[in-house]
Amino acid sequence: MTRNATGPSTLLRRGAAVAGAAAVLLSVLPAATAAAAPRPGGPAGPAWCPTVEGHRVDCGTVTRPLVSGKPWLGSVPVAYAVVRHRDAGPARGTVAINPGGPGETAVDRAEVFAAGLRGVLADHDVLLVDPRGTGRSGRIPCGVTDAEYRFADRAGQRDAVARCAAALGPRAEGYTSAATADDLDAVRARIGAATLVPYGLSYGTYLMPVYAARHPERVDAMVLSGAYPLAVDPLARPSAEAVSLALQRVCERSAACDGDTAVEDLRTVAGKLRERPFTLRIDAAGATRTLRFTEDKLANLLYEAASRGAGESPAEASLLGDLPAALHGAARGDDRALRDLVKADYRAATREDQASFLAVVCNDYPRAWSVDSSLPARWRSYRAALSQADPARFGAFSVQGFTEGQTDGGDACIRWPRSGTARPQPVDGKQPDVPVLLLAGDLDSNTSESATREAAGQFRRGTVVTVPNVGHVAELESTHCALGIVDSFVRTGQPGDTSCVTAVPPIAVAPVRH
Repeated sequence: MTRNATGPSTLLRRGAAVAGAAAVLLSVLPAATAAAAPRPGGPAGPAWCPTVEGHRVDCGTVTRPLVSGKPWLGSVPVAYAVVRHRDAGPARGTVAINPGGPGETAVDRAEVFAAGLRGVLADHDVLLVDPRGTGRSGRIPCGVTDAEYRFADRAGQRDAVARCAAALGPRAEGYTSAATADDLDAVRARIGAATLVPYGLSYGTYLMPVYAARHPERVDAMVLSGAYPLAVDPLARPSAEAVSLALQRVCERSAACDGDTAVEDLRTVAGKLRERPFTLRIDAAGATRTLRFTEDKLANLLYEAASRGAGESPAEASLLGDLPAALHGAARGDDRALRDLVKADYRAATREDQASFLAVVCNDYPRAWSVDSSLPARWRSYRAALSQADPARFGAFSVQGFTEGQTDGGDACIRWPRSGTARPQPVDGKQPDVPVLLLAGDLDSNTSESATREAAGQFRRGTVVTVPNVGHVAELESTHCALGIVDSFVRTGQPGDTSCVTAVPPIAVAPVRH
């Protein structure tokens, strides 16, 4: 479940929060360059087509109906880039990447993906598509930014969703995972690829099984990293449980803190914020904002923000590594370190519009209410779901505190309209009988290892590889072991020797002072 911010280490949400989760193979990749340069004159193609050293890149657009069967709603251009393989002769296959979000672009990251998939590109083409509503594929704004949405109080987030729906109007129906999957297949046909190897990161692990269920004959194999199932839990219980596991693991591996104490400190701080939230003033982007920090904001910080980038630079300070000490201080009345972490997280938020993110998660994801019901009936169903939930599944948080920390679940979409929008995505579509590699970071609380294993149950031939000491997503780890596993799987159908995961170093953790 992730969302995304822009920038090399923020690519991700499950569809979730803003993290964004972001670009994803990132600055840690070998030989990655900053950004793709404009394409020079020569081969035919649009001016925006990126260049990748050592490779031909073919680009174009496919015009697609916004909503099938409703021509009056218009069409959308879907932009793509194909990074061609290096070896002589025809490509052995085509890997199609979605970097997450919903809402992340791919075409402008061609150089980054090419660096991360250098081995694959010897004999496979790599297809990058900007999902409809993003980048060069008919970008849609609705006037709600990443920073505004993620840091608003819960009522403000529900208001923002309603405003976004009103701004999109009946066109909101066109922004779904199913429509994006069909766009991808139209691009596949345009470039002449008989089949694809769909490769999804974060939200892409939701999108690509939708593609596979709708176009099973076009799938050779799949790679899903930071995965969660189509039947995603609207209360995000796997993430709540994973927060405590992540704290215990970083403490145990670093010997800088005690894991049980860290979890108990989190429980204490969550309780304090439930009773008495604190406020802080944050200077960012030339403006000052007053933020009310509540239990749900703490939950979002722990499960979403702390998972982003964990393990990317293991020897350097990170949000996850600094949290045990900050929570220990706050539990004992000194919240200065925690306040500093919150301020840093806010300053990292972007001003990117959240239209494509909100439209997809509010159209597609399972909810705790019937989408056909009235708003009062929705509230009754949602509150009943909370009251019936087992508090033990929410770790150190209260049931309401954790669910309201989700930017793509809980009650966030409760005011999404009944009419003029799409139906939730079916969760039981039959998947093709092909090999599927699923990667999980064992410090990832956003798309937890348990969620990845649940996602693996959707496939007859799913193989889960857990990578220690890394958060969301596994390819961000510093040794490039995970990328080597992906390379082996794409080229041979097997993950190969995965023992390199044992060499992924633990992250640095600030010592807890007693």
